[in-house]
Amino acid sequence: MTVAFVFPGQGSQAVGMGRDLAEAFPAARHVFEEVDDALDQKLSKVMFEGPEETLVLTENAQPALMAVSMAVMRVLAEEGDITLADKAAFVAGHSLGEYSALAAASAISLGDAARLLKLRGQSMQKAVPVGVGAMAAIIGPELDAVRNIATEAAAGDVCDVGNDNAPGQVVLSGDKAAVERAVKIAADQGVRRSIMLPVSAPFHCALMKPAADAMEKALADIELQAPVVPVVANVTAEAVRDPAIIRELLVRQVTEMVRWRECVLYMKDQGVDTLLELGAGKVLGGLTRRIDREMTGRSVQGPDDIEELLKSL
Repeated sequence: MTVAFVFPGQGSQAVGMGRDLAEAFPAARHVFEEVDDALDQKLSKVMFEGPEETLVLTENAQPALMAVSMAVMRVLAEEGDITLADKAAFVAGHSLGEYSALAAASAISLGDAARLLKLRGQSMQKAVPVGVGAMAAIIGPELDAVRNIATEAAAGDVCDVGNDNAPGQVVLSGDKAAVERAVKIAADQGVRRSIMLPVSAPFHCALMKPAADAMEKALADIELQAPVVPVVANVTAEAVRDPAIIRELLVRQVTEMVRWRECVLYMKDQGVDTLLELGAGKVLGGLTRRIDREMTGRSVQGPDDIEELLKSL
């Protein structure tokens, strides 16, 4: 078994996430306390108790998801003596999950990751007023076909491919009018299903340029180390270890497409057969099965999952 550790992105959050970890493991509690201190905010209380409308705010959801992922990672290290350098060939994360991957691989401190994700969420929300942007999942067609739909729909507005998640699951992002046009064009072309997504901003498109500028400024002041295992970057779908390149790719990631399908296939080409999804939800495991049925996607989010994983490793 050749393993990569992968980390979920926004949309996997749910009230109550991480609470069972905190109750079961001191190592997890320490992670949540460290994130609370870094943000000067009781984020863990929002995670454990809600309200949901506060948790789903982009500026809260992003550091919260990272915190749960890092709590799982810390528990594996302290309870099972599992280190990335020994067990993982690569790490990767979907969108904000890339920060979790970098923190897990000791490229960035937990506190810095929390503060950067808080800023990232705030900057993304400020970049486009609520209601001006939108995102839609186009289900069925492959990437090139969806790109053609986006080009036709743009008509002077922004309509970019934001996520290439899996074969037949591509997400468009941009001006609301353009994304709505894309959904209509897709329907006219016989696409079986297109879904407007319940998001507060159009992530991973050109409209996010102000957020990218804010992240570039913030990242310039952050100490980045070479990760202990290579990180497969969203923007390039290739492994990277150079801190200067990682910094540049984190800025580009704000406005460019998340190439998750290609990231998974890259890891498979390098011999990986198992993706362990550390943190909230099971989204990446589902995408893994859609991308390549020969690969195993396994979710590790609660004490029972951790116990089973420790036995198998």
